[in-house]
Amino acid sequence: MASSYSFLFLHMLVMFSLASIAFSDLSDDFYDDICPQALPTIRRVVEDAVRQERRMGASLLRLHFHDCFVNGCDASILLDQTATIDSEKTARPNNNSARGFEVIDRIKSEVDRVCGGPVVSCADILAVAARDSVVALHGPTWEVELGRRDSTTASRTTANNDIPTPLMDLPALIDNFKKQGLDEEDLVALSGAHTLGFAQCSTFRNRIYNEINNIDSTFASQRQANCPRSGGDSNLASLDPTSALFDSKYFSNLVSKKGLLHSDQALFSGGETDELVKTYSTNLRTFSKDFAKSMIKMGNIKLLTGNQGQIRVDCRKMN
Repeated sequence: MASSYSFLFLHMLVMFSLASIAFSDLSDDFYDDICPQALPTIRRVVEDAVRQERRMGASLLRLHFHDCFVNGCDASILLDQTATIDSEKTARPNNNSARGFEVIDRIKSEVDRVCGGPVVSCADILAVAARDSVVALHGPTWEVELGRRDSTTASRTTANNDIPTPLMDLPALIDNFKKQGLDEEDLVALSGAHTLGFAQCSTFRNRIYNEINNIDSTFASQRQANCPRSGGDSNLASLDPTSALFDSKYFSNLVSKKGLLHSDQALFSGGETDELVKTYSTNLRTFSKDFAKSMIKMGNIKLLTGNQGQIRVDCRKMN
């Protein structure tokens, strides 16, 4: 009996003090002993959010991407503005655009409840929620390595400088991804995330009115109907014809000169990524496999582990 009480005490001690314990390496079973219900809880909340609004899957995936490209996958994108935090939420790529923060709040609340305390980092929640969003929209799955910790800083300036813009041409995109340790295959595969979701008129207006030689004229006219030359900046257009289904039509669109963003069409414009775009446009299995591989690679950019950073109680602010 005494040994049972000792085991229970030890288990509870581990759970409630995890935030201050140093773990140096990521693993896919990081939470299996401390909180086996953590990942099923994340999946349940994500599936519910996507069921309520299909667009949310793309939004959660984008949060993880925009987080990782700014000083690594450390949940800095979730921090609100304070006297000491220069929030990334107001950076150009995120302002009035990044969304899904309330879903992350709900996941954090539910996970902390089932785990009995702040066990799971917000950075891990973003990584798992991105994977579960893709799966909820009939995309591939992959093992998410876990054990990230949360930053105590954010950088609006770095977000403005390091998140790729919709106006970039191919050389700029290649350089941008290279700075993150990602190669051309990662660039094309991860750009395929645009098989999901929407873009605002302000991000593609110049393309549909001024890029005459590298855009299908009918496609441009159709987009102009909901994106006037002035005004309507926040009007939405789908990034591919099936915006809530993970498929290869994004790449088929590029081959047909129907990429919505300049940075999309740049992947198929006579450059070194043309052949890979062609491959993905006709081979969903290859695209799915490469996408999963590149998501794992991106999810490991400049991580905080061990006793670095913290595990936030509230994803929106430092402890």
